[in-house]
Amino acid sequence: MNMKTLYRNLIAILIVALIFPIANTTFAGNKDRAGQAGATELLINPWTRSSGWASANMSRVRGLEAIWGNIAGTAFTPKTQLIFSNTQWLKGTGTNIMSFGLSQKVGDAGAFSLAVMSMNFGDIDIRTVDNPDESQGTYQPSLLNIALAYSKAFSNSIYGGFVLKIISESIADVSAVGVAIDAGIQYVTGAEEQISFGIALKNVGPKMKFSGDGLSIRTILTNQETQFTLEQRSMEFEMPAQLNIGAAYDFNFANDYRLTAAGNFVSNSFSRDQFTGGLEFSLKEYVQLRGGYTYEKGMWEETTNVENININNGLSAGLTVQVPLNRENGSYIGIDYAYRESHAFSGSHSFGIIFNF
Repeated sequence: MNMKTLYRNLIAILIVALIFPIANTTFAGNKDRAGQAGATELLINPWTRSSGWASANMSRVRGLEAIWGNIAGTAFTPKTQLIFSNTQWLKGTGTNIMSFGLSQKVGDAGAFSLAVMSMNFGDIDIRTVDNPDESQGTYQPSLLNIALAYSKAFSNSIYGGFVLKIISESIADVSAVGVAIDAGIQYVTGAEEQISFGIALKNVGPKMKFSGDGLSIRTILTNQETQFTLEQRSMEFEMPAQLNIGAAYDFNFANDYRLTAAGNFVSNSFSRDQFTGGLEFSLKEYVQLRGGYTYEKGMWEETTNVENININNGLSAGLTVQVPLNRENGSYIGIDYAYRESHAFSGSHSFGIIFNF
């Protein structure tokens, strides 16, 4: 083993060594802590392809979409990848998610990635204590997540990386800003590199806290004649930390047909654990069909039952159509669609377009 290989393996081991101690101290939660974390939009997958099979492909996700699933997968970016995605989240609520990202290969084995996710809830009526039944105008909540990432192939089998996330949540007069990190590693093996294992620790960071003029009120205290400004103190909230452990296997057939089976275990620090599984069938990489299922305890209970604490589970399905632009360098343009079942509303629908240069 030469020094370069030794160096890469040591870095990969360091990533794993950092993930497990943090995981051991972070994941002491259970269903009784549900609802106690903030910034839960970090748990929403804004990308179309991986959503189509329930994000079960954490160990195999490749390219820019890996910045949400398992950052190690961005190290597979061939050169430049650009994705635009729109999600109608829980259709019927008027919630839209717009996402944009860019992944760029640097050097022989590294990749830098940038992703922006923005949630829009439309116009919400302003109600006051004096006029609870009459709108006093409207306001628009804003949720914005920016992710900066670097990943690297440490050997022919080991890939790893880190993500820095900047989280912003605000309305006109109240806001909160925070940071979080992700770390992930993928191990690929087999004669045709058809076996993948992965582990990713997500959304680890300091607590966030809201502040702003919206937490202040002007009032007259008892036995006083002048008004005072009273500021309410907002309680800090924790990040929705999550640990993912997954595996995948490619069944390669003649004529470049492929069937991939993948599974993933999701350990949530502020809600129940989940199990996801999925299949993806590829016809020469031109057409890809995928489906998945997300299971968690209590999901078959009525929505009003306290045992059912997450409406985002059940079936997922997706479709991709790719058109080659240049067969020599592997560039293509692809159009994606994904559907995610929900216990209420009309599910979530995602549309995406991907450019691979």
